[in-house]
Amino acid sequence: MAIEIVTLPCLEDNYAYIIHDPVSTATALVDVADHEPILAELDRRGWRLTDVWITHHHWDHVDGLAPLLDALAAKGIAPLVTAAAADMHRMPEGLITDTVEEGSNMRFGDHPVQVFDVSGHTINHIAFYLAAANAAFTADSLMALGCGRLFEGTPAQMWKSLQKLRVLPPETVICSGHEYTASNAKFALTIEPDNSELISRVRAVTAARDKGVPTVPSLLSDEINTNPFLRADHPDLQHAVGMAGANASEVFAHVRRAKDQF
Repeated sequence: MAIEIVTLPCLEDNYAYIIHDPVSTATALVDVADHEPILAELDRRGWRLTDVWITHHHWDHVDGLAPLLDALAAKGIAPLVTAAAADMHRMPEGLITDTVEEGSNMRFGDHPVQVFDVSGHTINHIAFYLAAANAAFTADSLMALGCGRLFEGTPAQMWKSLQKLRVLPPETVICSGHEYTASNAKFALTIEPDNSELISRVRAVTAARDKGVPTVPSLLSDEINTNPFLRADHPDLQHAVGMAGANASEVFAHVRRAKDQF
């Protein structure tokens, strides 16, 4: 039986993800913007939460954690809550029960989970790759047609982080943290207006959002072909921005600055 992934809208534009393994009955949650829709979905499906994976410390990814754990505790449920060891000093106090770093040996049921340090948006931001589900939970690192704004890290750090994710299998589903795809698409067209795959994707994104349909998750193969932040070393993008042959990290920095001013 296949692992199930539920994409759950929270707050104005956040996404949380509930992952369920019907064989082991393990159920994990990625980030906790708002506890109420998460509890409602767990109750609706009859799933017992066993794990919570936190990607980074920003309020819109952790503020629902305390009330979620309180509500579960009242039912006798105490999931393992995992976050980056290096980020413990700014996680909700007393709520994290397990810590990881890049290369840590995590499990989801009987399946391995790979942890990546994807610093950039924040330092010590982590992503989780569950090969058994062909899914990477990237939050505010790699996003649909974009990447997270660099609040703490450098362009070089984010470029290095994105390269780690880019080499995952192309069929990997990218489960990112926000519904920003429409605005990201408009920006991407200013960078590569002649990219035919991007033009087609923008049409599909526009049609989906006009109907209120989520554009997240996305496929890594689509991101590789259309996301300007993954294409800083591609000759077509470098030519488009007038930086042919330049260092990819410098090209990425140029594109990121342009997005910040867009």
